[in-house]
Amino acid sequence: MSRRRALIVGASRGLGLGLVTRLLEQGWDVTATVRRPSAALADLARLGPLQIETGLDIDDDAAVAALAGRLSDAPDFECVFVVAGVATQAGTPAGLIPRAVAGAVFQTNALSPIRFAEAFRKRVTRDGLIVLMTSKLGSVSLNRGGGWGSYRASKAALNTLARSFAGQHSGAEWGLVLMHPGWVRTDLGGRRAALDVETSARGMVSVIEARLGQRGCVFLDYTGAPLPW
Repeated sequence: MSRRRALIVGASRGLGLGLVTRLLEQGWDVTATVRRPSAALADLARLGPLQIETGLDIDDDAAVAALAGRLSDAPDFECVFVVAGVATQAGTPAGLIPRAVAGAVFQTNALSPIRFAEAFRKRVTRDGLIVLMTSKLGSVSLNRGGGWGSYRASKAALNTLARSFAGQHSGAEWGLVLMHPGWVRTDLGGRRAALDVETSARGMVSVIEARLGQRGCVFLDYTGAPLPW
């Protein structure tokens, strides 16, 4: 039986690195992208088949196209997971954050994942998945306390654009998952977060493996529980 293949976009540290670790432990072949070389990622080759692609900035369309070219002869992927994201000046209210900063957050968190999904959608196997890392903070109906306004808005925008993307490709033979990893102790989540990377990654991989073969667009957390839009 052939091994499953995953493409993890943004794998140098944190959740991306945790996902690569867990997928390799579960017997997947993994292709992982980074902007700059990562010793921590390279060390994971001891766990299983790992191909590392450096120099990928998700906001750079030419770099994405170059990656697609380099991978053109490789087998298709059961899972393409876009992890990369930013939280620049997340605590600054929308009325005060510089327009250029807010625009850059939107580009990286909302627009670039969709553009990447568009570029690689034909490289997803039948019954495979495109997974986009979002956040519970992107739920409009759960936003009662405010805070992290630009980050929330960028993830809400990602969710909306993903629903549109799924609708535009309603006949596709793959599914789309918007994944909330939980509140995780990473550079973004901070030290007070409830989960460690291993727990979140383990849960997300379990969700991915359970969702293979299912179509449509869903908004789930790392336990597989649905979240309100």
